[in-house]
Amino acid sequence: MFKSDFMELFSRVHWTVPLWIFIPVISALLYFGYSSYQKSPAHSAVLAVLGIFIWTLAEYMLHRFIFHFQPKSAWGKNMHWMFHGVHHDYPSDPLRLVMVPSVSIPLASLFFVLFMGLLGTGNAMPFTAGFLTGYLFYDMTHYAVHHFPIKSKVFGRLREMHMRHHYQDPDNGFGVSTPLWDHVFGTTLKRSRSTVTSK
Repeated sequence: MFKSDFMELFSRVHWTVPLWIFIPVISALLYFGYSSYQKSPAHSAVLAVLGIFIWTLAEYMLHRFIFHFQPKSAWGKNMHWMFHGVHHDYPSDPLRLVMVPSVSIPLASLFFVLFMGLLGTGNAMPFTAGFLTGYLFYDMTHYAVHHFPIKSKVFGRLREMHMRHHYQDPDNGFGVSTPLWDHVFGTTLKRSRSTVTSK
């Protein structure tokens, strides 16, 4: 993608890197939310589940309106291609299937600040832990549907829909970890008669 090997390092990432970064962060948020702000396990669990749910909406919105935004300027088109277009051009590149830390860490920080402003720090910690758990599930699901021969009904369906998004209809099927919001906003893909395989 870049002529500079140094810059290229920031555009590719092994699929396990988000796990190494965010599992400790999630654990710390849950621990400090409980120990410092005296939130009960039940209270924290409800907020964490709500955070996972809100992630699914954020995932859909980011994919549909940011990743698939069509800029008009040459600079904007280049930025868009580097951010998401490269994945559609090279969907099986194993080092461009999860979000790079140079993007995921600032985004996670911005969301945490937003949640603190909306919920207060004590509530924002378990909520953000759930939100980041949803993000990790999205990243791992995205990698899996591209690289693992998934046979289960649920994940097989997710894989089929995502492959159809890539190879047949990029204007629909924006949910990766769940098709929920595609149904809500009318961007769902009709099921094909045979499962689409990746190229």
